[in-house]
Amino acid sequence: MTQLPPDTQEMLNSLRTAVAETLERKRRLGQYAVFWQDGKPVLIGEDAPSHPNVTTPDDNQQAKTRQ
Repeated sequence: MTQLPPDTQEMLNSLRTAVAETLERKRRLGQYAVFWQDGKPVLIGEDAPSHPNVTTPDDNQQAKTRQ
């Protein structure tokens, strides 16, 4: 992996810490989280909807081409 400049590495570390803290807070509150995986949103958590009504930009484009 390419070595990042120190200031860029510090920013990346800050973002990773913020995401980890947010996900931990959501877990403690019993809230689900949305991740992007294999080009689609994935909802993870005990209260995640089983059939979410989530559309992606690709879904919107496909709907337009069908009209």
